Amino acid sequence: MRVGRAAMTAGLALALVIGGGSAAQADPDPPAGWELRKTTTGYEVSWHAPKRVPIGDAMVEFYAGDRLLGRPSAEPDQRGFHLSVDGVAGRSLTDLQVHAGGRRLDVEAAAPRAGTAQPALAAAQLPPNAVDPGVAGPYSTISGEYALSDVPLPGFPAPVEMRGLVIAPQGTSGSRPLVLFLHGRHATCYQGTAEPTLAWPCPAGWTSLPSYRGYQRAQQLLASQGYVTVSISANGINAQDGVGLPPADGGAQARSSLVRTHLARWADWAGSGRPSAPAIVRSAPVTDMTRVLLVGHSRGGEGVSRAAVDSLTPPPAGQDGYTGTVRWQIRGLALIGPTINGQNPAPDVPSMTILPGCDGDISDLEGQLYVDATRAVSRGFALHGAIYVIGANHNYFNTEWTPGLSAAPSFDDYPSPHDPTCRAVSPLRLTPDQQQKVGATYAAAAAATFVAGNDQVRPLLDGSGVRAPSVDPAVVLSDAAGANRTRLVVPDASTVVSGTGGRLCEQVATTDSSPTTCDSSVSPHFARFERIRPEAGRYAVQVNWDAPGTPVTIRPPVPVSISNAQQVALRVALAGNNTGVGLDVAITDSAGRRAVLGSATLDALPYPTQTNSEWAQEIRMPLTNATAAGLNLAQIATLELIPRTGQTWTRIWLIDAWGWRPGLPAPQPLSLPRVDLGELTVAEGNSGTTTYQVPARVTGSGNGQVRVFVVDPLTGVASASVVSVPPGSTTIAIPIQVTGNTQAGDTRSYVVAVKAVTGAAVGDAYGQLTVQDDDA
Repeated sequence: MRVGRAAMTAGLALALVIGGGSAAQADPDPPAGWELRKTTTGYEVSWHAPKRVPIGDAMVEFYAGDRLLGRPSAEPDQRGFHLSVDGVAGRSLTDLQVHAGGRRLDVEAAAPRAGTAQPALAAAQLPPNAVDPGVAGPYSTISGEYALSDVPLPGFPAPVEMRGLVIAPQGTSGSRPLVLFLHGRHATCYQGTAEPTLAWPCPAGWTSLPSYRGYQRAQQLLASQGYVTVSISANGINAQDGVGLPPADGGAQARSSLVRTHLARWADWAGSGRPSAPAIVRSAPVTDMTRVLLVGHSRGGEGVSRAAVDSLTPPPAGQDGYTGTVRWQIRGLALIGPTINGQNPAPDVPSMTILPGCDGDISDLEGQLYVDATRAVSRGFALHGAIYVIGANHNYFNTEWTPGLSAAPSFDDYPSPHDPTCRAVSPLRLTPDQQQKVGATYAAAAAATFVAGNDQVRPLLDGSGVRAPSVDPAVVLSDAAGANRTRLVVPDASTVVSGTGGRLCEQVATTDSSPTTCDSSVSPHFARFERIRPEAGRYAVQVNWDAPGTPVTIRPPVPVSISNAQQVALRVALAGNNTGVGLDVAITDSAGRRAVLGSATLDALPYPTQTNSEWAQEIRMPLTNATAAGLNLAQIATLELIPRTGQTWTRIWLIDAWGWRPGLPAPQPLSLPRVDLGELTVAEGNSGTTTYQVPARVTGSGNGQVRVFVVDPLTGVASASVVSVPPGSTTIAIPIQVTGNTQAGDTRSYVVAVKAVTGAAVGDAYGQLTVQDDDA
């Protein structure tokens, strides 16, 4: 028996019974490029790409139809990929596919969608914000680098570098806030024009690729405004983040450990350790470690989010590369095209997430869940904003990943040269200079809002529909959750939807063709929690334009109060190829009084072939008519959406609706009880039934709930159960019953995942029970 990452404790919350089975059988004639090799425990599945797969942040994944088989290891040439699957998974290895970031890698890019409408959008459509954070501040700047001793991290054979580029203001007084940047997963070593590699340490004659130097525009802007900035290198993690790590972690824990190790050094240098600090640090202002902003790009985004979680509730010691105390306060996160493989963001730490509309790497735009997955988890005071940037790709936010600016060979990550929206010559595409201006401006907006508390900058991040003139002609939109919002409708299983064309739908159903699914495969809001289908707890309201003028009524389980609100804010996603879609919005109180709040007209966003685009635009409706009609705003019983103009095929999805008022309340972060899952391997045995517990460790204190998913290895269907995490607990029970026999069968693996529901944090979101067949 082997146990990994967390202690095993007995208990009973949900149980699955497993036993022997027939021997594995796979497709004897796999598709071109695929190879299946029988092993003692199942199969090795291999795919040989016709050309090199660029190194990026999205995880390469093997599928059999809709079923995720796993994430393969890559050969150094980035053309050969190999995955071991157990015998049960190997019973059905047909319709093999390769995905990364929500798009297929084993087929040619799709042709542009027929009849696709490309709305003519102009930045001037949005009014300018009162304050533009893209304007340089009054301070001159200095810059320099430091290199410290490498640090070991759990699970990594080679230590990781401690290197940073500092850009800091001059002529300031007092201590200054710190902004730390972390790049994403890119190549680590280069030599001339040869293809960069993922080796570490770099071989003789090769140079470490300086991804950490790619955010100098943003660093210079922030330093001119009075912030000390440092951008740190993480090549040692990039080269090793598939080694010895739990499923779907993608190096998040390692990146968190590296970030917090740097922050600990900066805390030293702000105190008694300043005399021994590197020269550039001594030349910079002393940092105020109670005011820290973390900026992360791609996997670096998930890394800094995990660092925020770990700073509030430390991870179990055995899996953490930082063992010291927390001597800093993270006031906010700025995330650029981030991954969110674990789908458990930091609910009490404010965040701004940039979603590039032409992202060819993280093309499912899963970073939207840094907004959506925070709802109701904690107090809800922290603002979480999503920033949708039309025409931006993934790589050009970093100059070291941009052709013509980088030291090493680099590339445009958007894969299709024929896509009218996102190909390099499209009029909607941003130039590298324009895109880097957006990145710098919105990083500065996050710093001004979350660290400096400047409420005049907040409207750029919270769906208020304004623009920063410094990024013109880029079109930048926002939606948000948290801050001064009061829940009106967040669809869940208890939400009642009535009226022609309306229904409650599952964001992630058992299959894409399920009658309960939301009919969109390209909405960032519906990004999958990989391996988990269906995913209980995630719903939206779909409204089809079947009967224009007929209300679709949405009723929460009990009347709600929006008495402190000035407006109703709705987040509405519109299916592509639709323009001029009109709808009215009405509310009714518990006494039956009704008021139409107003009307809205929506145009679909540009519709690329390789990036998800059915993103929810925020609509605001003043409560003036409701007040005039005498509605009791403390007892709102229903929300109505009334379709007006549009085509017969028009459909929208209501993601949520809130009572809204301006302002930025203090986030008031909590140290929540934290759950981390682990792995366990057991022998099947010859007789009897044994209950095994999937390792689950609880640290911290508090009273919360998590949703536990267990995936049946035979069907791929996930069962779900809400489990309480009471004060003082050290584990939650995830029992699986194993029935022994003496018949030859298959080794099987049960994937387990966990998500915070309320009052809890999650570190390692995935665990596993592997049952080895022990009969020859």
